[in-house]
Amino acid sequence: MRVEPDGATNYEYVTARVRARRAKLFDEDDYRKLVRMGPGEIARFMEETEYETEMNELGARFSGVDLIEYALNRNLAKHFDDLLEWADGKLYDYVVRYLRKFDAWNVKTTLRGLYSGASTAEIEDDLIGAGEFSDAFLSRLVNASSIEAVVEQLDGTIFGDAAADAYELYEEMGVLVPLENAVDRAYYAELMGNLPNEPNHAEELYIQFLRAEIDFRNLRNALRISRSGADIDPAEFYIDGGRLFAATELRQLAANPDELVARVRESTYGDELDAALDGLADAEDLIGFEHALDAALLEYSDTLSNRYPLSVCPVLAYVLAKEREVDNIRAIARGREAGLDAEEIEAELVVQ
Repeated sequence: MRVEPDGATNYEYVTARVRARRAKLFDEDDYRKLVRMGPGEIARFMEETEYETEMNELGARFSGVDLIEYALNRNLAKHFDDLLEWADGKLYDYVVRYLRKFDAWNVKTTLRGLYSGASTAEIEDDLIGAGEFSDAFLSRLVNASSIEAVVEQLDGTIFGDAAADAYELYEEMGVLVPLENAVDRAYYAELMGNLPNEPNHAEELYIQFLRAEIDFRNLRNALRISRSGADIDPAEFYIDGGRLFAATELRQLAANPDELVARVRESTYGDELDAALDGLADAEDLIGFEHALDAALLEYSDTLSNRYPLSVCPVLAYVLAKEREVDNIRAIARGREAGLDAEEIEAELVVQ
C-alpha cells in the first residue's frame, strides 16, 4: 500500500466506481439459485459472473469448493486493491486504515485454526489477502508451531503488544476470547487513533461509521462471552470508541437479549433499523442473533451512504457488502459440500 500525502480527495470518482461495483453484487435471486446447486454447478455459475477472471485463472489448479474458496479470496483482495488505487487524499487514508480489518481477520483465523487443530492448508484457505500483511508474513503466521509462536510473530505489528499482554490470560482460561479480543481492540484503537478532536464533516462521517461498527462488535462479543459459559466479565473486553454502551452496561445487557434489543431500538440506530431489530428480537440462537446483527450493520451503513452519497460512507458500505457476498457464497459452497439442504444453508446467509 502506498503512502498517500495530503491532497485533493476524489469522492465523486470513487463513489461512482463503487456504485457500479455494488450493482454487480449477487442479489436474492442469485442466492436462491446457488443454494440448490452442487459445488460444480456453483463454480460454473461463478464463471459467468464477476468472478470469471479468478475462476479461469485458478481452474487449472483447483476444483470444486477449493476453486470457489480461492477465487472468492482473490477476487475480494482485487476489489479492495482497486479501492486503494482509485482513492486519493484523505479518502485513501480512511480506506487503507479500514482495510487493516483483514489483517485482524487473518490473525484471528490463524489463532482459531491452531486452536482447533486445523491443517496449514485449511487455515490458508480462509485467509484474505486484502490487508497490509505480506504473503511471506502470512505464511510465517500459518506455519507457526503454536499459538504462542503466532503471538511472537506479531511483535512489531499493531497487534503485537495487545496479543502479548493477552497471552497469559489465554493460557489461564484456555479459550481464545482474550486473544481475539486483544486483536480487535488493537485494530480499533489504531483505526480511531490520531483522528482530529474537532473533525470536519468528512471526518465526522468516518468516525460515525466506525462508532457504529464498534457498537455492533461490542454487542457480538458480549453475547458470545455470555453464551460461552466461561467465567468472564463482558465489560473486561469492551472496545472503546462506540457510543451506544458504556463498558459497565455490557454485563447486564449480554445476559438479557430482550433488554439489549430494546436498548438498540431506543438508540440513535433505532429509527433506521426497525426490520433488522425485529430479526434480532426473533433470533432463536446465537448464530441467528449474529446474522441479524450483520444485517443491521449493513442496513445502517447503507442508510449513511444514501444520506451522504459523496463521502467515505458509500465506500466503506461497499466493503461490508462485498465482504458479506463472499461470506454468503462460501457458506453456500461449504454447505452443499457438507450435504446440507437449501433451507439449512439459507439460514446461514445474511441477505439485505
